[in-house]
Amino acid sequence: MLEASLSQLEQLVSDLVQQNQDLLGTNESLKAELARVKDENDSLQLNLMEQEEKHGATAARIQALVERVSAGPVSA
Repeated sequence: MLEASLSQLEQLVSDLVQQNQDLLGTNESLKAELARVKDENDSLQLNLMEQEEKHGATAARIQALVERVSAGPVSA
């Protein structure tokens, strides 16, 4: 009886150690994926800011053109 209980306990400990190793591996994979996604997010945010800056400059140029047209005909 004691031998069977000890054998079961050894098996449970072995299973828990294996599960722990699996979880550690999964955790490392998730950390790496998180770092990759954070880098991608930073890159996308920078790209968005650059695009917003370009769109702002384009909008200002269009507004200036509209104001010139609205000012009336230019005499030469």
